[in-house]
Amino acid sequence: MVRGKTQMKRIENATSRQVTFSKRRNGLLKKAFELSVLCDAEVALVIFSPRGKLYEFASCSTQETIGRYQRHVREVQPAKEASVEDNMQDLKEETAILVKKIEAVEAAKRRLLGENLGSCSLEELQQLESQLERSFHKIRSKKNQVFSEQIKQLRDKEKRLAAENARLTEKYETVPKESNMQMILAEDASPSEDTISQISDVETDLFIGLPETRIRRLPNA
Repeated sequence: MVRGKTQMKRIENATSRQVTFSKRRNGLLKKAFELSVLCDAEVALVIFSPRGKLYEFASCSTQETIGRYQRHVREVQPAKEASVEDNMQDLKEETAILVKKIEAVEAAKRRLLGENLGSCSLEELQQLESQLERSFHKIRSKKNQVFSEQIKQLRDKEKRLAAENARLTEKYETVPKESNMQMILAEDASPSEDTISQISDVETDLFIGLPETRIRRLPNA
């Protein structure tokens, strides 16, 4: 049967809590003994039960082990404090160095902008001039690069527009030919001038009477 995982919280039942304390206490005392024997370690273990009863184990003497611990703490504590002070001093020095670097950068920035030049020596002015010339050279190079890229983009756009224009021209060249064919077909289907004149010669006067009378009057027309 697999044992369930014990939850790390206070056992509410007093009997169960006492039973668990007894089992865990004996196991802890056994581990302390084994550690002292197997590893030749100085071990001191002090346990107070929930009811206040003392249980202890010491490979030598509990009092001697506690005294050794206290002496060790007194020796180590000043070293820790000194280490903290040393770290604080190092941090202060690093901060001061960073502040000086920031001030130097700000001063150089102002000189590049043409400010506070009165206190500069000839050598500093020459260095400043060299820096400005290098900066101008980089700016011109970057500007030429940007111009070249823009020209290339415009040429590519021009090529695309020319190709599109040629495609549209070729597409619409057939439109006039189709219109002419439609006009020719329309002329063939329409009546000629002779036909129109013959139709116009037909008498369209209104006549009321017998057909014979109509025929006799035609020569006099």
